Amino acid sequence: MPFLFRAKLIGLITLFWAVFIFGFGSGVLFHKTQLPPVPIGGVVNQELDRPGNVDFSLFWDAWRVLQEKYPQTLNPQEMVYGAISGMVKSLGDPYTVFLAPDQAEIFNADMEGEFEGVGMEIGIKKERLQIIAPLENTPAQRAGLRSGDKIIKIDDKETFDMALDEAVMLIRGAKGSQVKLTVFRSSWEEPKEFTIVRDVIKVPSLSWELKDGSIAYVKLYQFSQKAGEDFVQAAQEIINSPAQAIILDLRDNPGGYLEIAQDLAGWFLPRGQMVTIEESAKGDRKEYKAQGPASLAPYPIVAIINQGTASASEILVGALRDNRGVKLIGETSFGKGSVQEMQKLKGGSFLKVTVANWLTPNGELIAQKGLEPDVKVEWSDEDFDSGKDPQLEKALEMARNLR
Repeated sequence: MPFLFRAKLIGLITLFWAVFIFGFGSGVLFHKTQLPPVPIGGVVNQELDRPGNVDFSLFWDAWRVLQEKYPQTLNPQEMVYGAISGMVKSLGDPYTVFLAPDQAEIFNADMEGEFEGVGMEIGIKKERLQIIAPLENTPAQRAGLRSGDKIIKIDDKETFDMALDEAVMLIRGAKGSQVKLTVFRSSWEEPKEFTIVRDVIKVPSLSWELKDGSIAYVKLYQFSQKAGEDFVQAAQEIINSPAQAIILDLRDNPGGYLEIAQDLAGWFLPRGQMVTIEESAKGDRKEYKAQGPASLAPYPIVAIINQGTASASEILVGALRDNRGVKLIGETSFGKGSVQEMQKLKGGSFLKVTVANWLTPNGELIAQKGLEPDVKVEWSDEDFDSGKDPQLEKALEMARNLR
């Protein structure tokens, strides 16, 4: 299921990519659509349905002034890319993004396989650059960065009003090189600096183990194609084990492909039950339902979420909560519930456009507010530093009572 062939990517939010950086940018509805080239000139646009005509001659006036006055050599193609980026940024939607060919190539590489960076997902929330999720066993995680941390500076550059793609490019880099991040956490009085050495990042998919002899603890790191394949094997192993209950840990899982979330939901829900609803700006709705095999439906489940639970992760836990009454433990999820359509443009560039929102089966909007836990359990810095995990401990307590 190559992502350019009608794959829906929803998390790996930025979501656009997160800096593996992994900006799994995401919540993205991808179409491989080739748009014809559009001639550009000093014209007045009379075709678009807008309150008034748009005079493109202003653009060309500015272009000519730069050509005549600017003392350094201009790169016309980069100027066009910059103009499109500025147009998209004016919408104020961090998930509607223009990707120049080099950025599109990085985005494709980040979705599967290995790449070099610090290993975390970033996004923009409430106009601030925020860490959605540091990935397992990466430089970002080892440095002590956590979901919800705000990035104030990248090296010495302020991030306020910085475009997400610019932040990604500044944080990425070759193995062995360093990047300095100035970070603020809500429990701190002052920001702190982290100097991180970039490395080759291997994206994990999932792991599972048996706890207390009869509780299957499943940690999902992302919803990639490999995660879907690995889950099939894990599910068979759980079925053949003494497991009597399941804990799904979706903390710091920034999302991925919608199809994978739908497939995984099918292991826990009867065929035909609602997984999620896609609602367009016009109010049109498209339903996504479980397709089976429902082999794990008999098992009681609890799920753990936090600020790094985003997009496809929110869709899965929302489906389990609404259909099966699965209890959510931890902290409010990120709230990445919008749908992006990926349009391929000329020359290898792409335009990622928000076209709809995701709803849970009960019609709850995921975007912005996220999903609230049924049992709120915080994971303090003190617990984190001492190796304690009160959220997992609570999940185990609840799972024991469900066996």
